[in-house]
Parts: sequence; structure tokens; C-alpha cells
Amino acid sequence: MTRGLAIAVKAMLAIFIFAGSTFALDLNLATGNEKGTYYQFGLNLQQLVRAKGMELGILTSSGSIENLYAVYKKPQTQLGIVQSDVLAFTSRIQSSPTLIRIAEKTKMVFPLYDEEIHILGKKDIADFNSLEGKRVAVGEKGSGTYLTARLLFEVSGVKPKEMVMTGTNEALSSLKAGRIDAMLYVAGLPVKLFNDEVAESDGLALIPATDKEIVRFYRQTKIPAGTYAWQTTEVNTVAVKAVLVSYDFRNLECETVGRFSQILFQNIGRLRETGHPKWKSVDLDFKLKNWEQYDCAKKYLTAPAPPDQLAPVTPVGPVGPVAGSPGEINPIMNAVEEILNR
Repeated sequence: MTRGLAIAVKAMLAIFIFAGSTFALDLNLATGNEKGTYYQFGLNLQQLVRAKGMELGILTSSGSIENLYAVYKKPQTQLGIVQSDVLAFTSRIQSSPTLIRIAEKTKMVFPLYDEEIHILGKKDIADFNSLEGKRVAVGEKGSGTYLTARLLFEVSGVKPKEMVMTGTNEALSSLKAGRIDAMLYVAGLPVKLFNDEVAESDGLALIPATDKEIVRFYRQTKIPAGTYAWQTTEVNTVAVKAVLVSYDFRNLECETVGRFSQILFQNIGRLRETGHPKWKSVDLDFKLKNWEQYDCAKKYLTAPAPPDQLAPVTPVGPVGPVAGSPGEINPIMNAVEEILNR
């Protein structure tokens, strides 16, 4: 079923089945793996909006590239969290009509937080340039980590012996076992995986990223000492911005995304108090270069807030992975491969 037809069917069902009744329209949010910050943010949002009578499904995924394509292609994935460099990459590719349309139809709901580029490796690796000739896990296909890693190696000229495409959990296991020398992971600190699964006894450390070419393209930042129990010193690195995006809906979903945006905007203080520590650094008014806020979101920000539901609310967790058709080709991933493998 095409996106347009599916949206029309949903709108008709809403009119005929729910006419005259009070109901909550559902949304789905594409996040990442369950140990990542996207997923933790998703759970916080799910709990928040359920208290206001709205259901938000949390979809796991391989990350930003898959999320961006899912928001464009899949009618039941109305929202996704995506890295800003993935958005920039997609919007600048003018050779693919599909990517041009994806960029046109992708709308920013809110900028979120800085995602620090974590490079975890053996303690004898001094800095990013020392990854030359090493075996480095660069994330799995479809993840923002994969694109960022490829871009970092491209702009710096550093050539690892092998770029291993694998998920973050598998990468950490391989790193501990000595099968690889380092892994990259783009995620807002503190990363649950590194809190839960890394210890001082593992003999690993965060590796600085200060190459002069890298800092021309990415914003410099620091991972403070003590962010992780096994990390005793401050680490210089770079970051990208996590961005909440939606499809450019012009019907029922436009209003639903607007109500969701209203709840988030009017309750950011609650999220900062009770949610993931990264909520404290979220600036919903941050001006993301070349991106305007989705008008369906903007028009709801000053409307009266919906009341809380009386029943206590607990997170219900994910509803499953972002579903793809067997053999489906992601054109964003294809463009990454085509351009960076030249």
C-alpha cells in the first residue's frame, strides 16, 4: 500500500469509526537499539504522552539512516530521531531524484541534543589518527554511526586496516575479545551500553578525536571525566546534533504530530527532571542550519495543554523493529556506499 493511500484509509477510518467519540491517535517513533540514547529518549516520550492520552509506539532500528528512510517510506512510522550529518548528507545529494524527494518531505519537529562521537578502544591507541592500520567497528549498515565513521575517515585521510560493519553490542563484544582494536559509536552521553557493559578491568579507554580536518566539519566538545565509572580523565571529541523529524503530512497526521509536539514543548521541564540526563541539554529553540521547524508542529506550541490522565503511567517499551520489505533497498544507504567507495 502506498503512503498516500494508507494515510487516506486511516483518515476515513477515523471519521467513520471514531466520529463523535474521544480517542487518542497513535504515533510511532523510530529510535535505535535498546542500549542507545535514542531508545531511552523514546521511552521518556512514551511515558510523557501517555499521561496526556496519546499512545506512542517505540520502534527499534539500526539507527539514523534507517530511521530517515522509514519516516519517508512507511506510513506507520510518523516520527524518527536522526543525526544532523545524515540529514545534511541526504539534502546535499542532487544526483538522486529519490534523495531529493526524501529531503523535501523530511521536516524537523525539534532539534534535540548533541551526540558525542565515542571512540572506545585499546588503551595504547593515543588518538583518532592512531587508528591507521587498525581494525575498527564502524556501526551497522543503516546506522548514523556508519555514515559518521565513514566521513571521519574520509576527511581525515586515516585508513584503518579494516572497517568492520556490525552493531554496537557485537562491536563491544569483539573489542573485549581482541578481535578488533576500536569501535565508534555516535550517541548522547551517558551511553547505557558503556555504563552497563564496560569496566575498568576490560582495559579499554575513550580515544580523543582532535584531527584538524575533522574539527573543520564537526563541532568540538568534551566527554567529562567520570561520565563513565571507568573513565577518569576528560576526553576531547566532536559531536553531531540529534534531530526529531517527521514526514510532511498534510492531513490527519499533521494534527497528531502537532499535538505530540505541543506535549513535548510544554513539558520539557518535566523531561529534564525525570528523563535521561541528556534532556537537560536539549534546546528546543536551537537554530539548526538549513532547517526550518515543521509548520504542523509550530502551530500547536502555544495552544492550551491537554490535562494529565488520572491513571498512573509506566513505559510499555518497544512495539518492535522498524519493519522493512524483504529485499528492500534503502537509497540513502546506496548513496553513502556509492559516494564514499569511489
